[in-house]
Amino acid sequence: MTAREIVVVKVGGAEGIDLDAVCADVAAHWCAGKRMVLVHGGNAETNRVAEALGRPPRFVTSPSGYTSRYTDRAALEIFEMVYCGKINKGIVERLQRRDVPAVGLSGLDGRLFEGAHKATVRSVQDGKTVLLRGDHTGTVERVNTHLLALLMEGGYLPVLTPPGASFEGVAVNVDGDRAAAAVAVALGASTLVLLSNVPGLLADFPDESSLIAHVDAASVLESLDLAQGRMKKKLLGAAEAVAGGVGRVVLGDARIDAPVSAALAGRGTVISHERTRRAP
Repeated sequence: MTAREIVVVKVGGAEGIDLDAVCADVAAHWCAGKRMVLVHGGNAETNRVAEALGRPPRFVTSPSGYTSRYTDRAALEIFEMVYCGKINKGIVERLQRRDVPAVGLSGLDGRLFEGAHKATVRSVQDGKTVLLRGDHTGTVERVNTHLLALLMEGGYLPVLTPPGASFEGVAVNVDGDRAAAAVAVALGASTLVLLSNVPGLLADFPDESSLIAHVDAASVLESLDLAQGRMKKKLLGAAEAVAGGVGRVVLGDARIDAPVSAALAGRGTVISHERTRRAP
């Protein structure tokens, strides 16, 4: 890989996100010469499909307060159908229509996202912590940068999505925000943009006028008490990214026009070290 700046963009899969606007903006930056990797989720659509198939989603809350999808084998198959199929190829199509040579892959392909398989998960139920078995989840511990380099140096835009692969080759659901952070660290990215259906970290959720414009990287985990729902995982991913050398993380709004440009201009919550706060 050359030293040219790399930006990793992750767009979530919640209600209200404008994928057309995200893809149009990514295409504009790509065609202007910026090297990018796009990572995406698909949570809301997965929930709809699971309900339609008679297998409603099940969410669990860990003792530390993080909420995640319980992913047994049946849930994993639905997850793959939506994330790797409908959402991933829909994004690739949007980019191809804008003359971007996008290649859509899951973290399972080529073991792009790799980590340990956690077959059990701790869940708080009725005030008690129980152990659930048969789970297919993991955390990204290794990124296949060789495969990403082949794609990027060949002129392609990688469009990546969970699941990932365990060290034994088993498909595992991994958190998209933390996976994007791992990609940003592995590629030495200058910026990680995490787009969702809120303008950033809010001091008084859901009041969007309470947006926090900047969080110092050294104290990002201290802001976890302010985070609601998925924002907790985004802050955790942001902390991992800046600790791994990424210059800044921007929590931006995927409901607006030109959301990537807005985030790169500092619109949202910028997480960086104080000395780099004013960096463009």
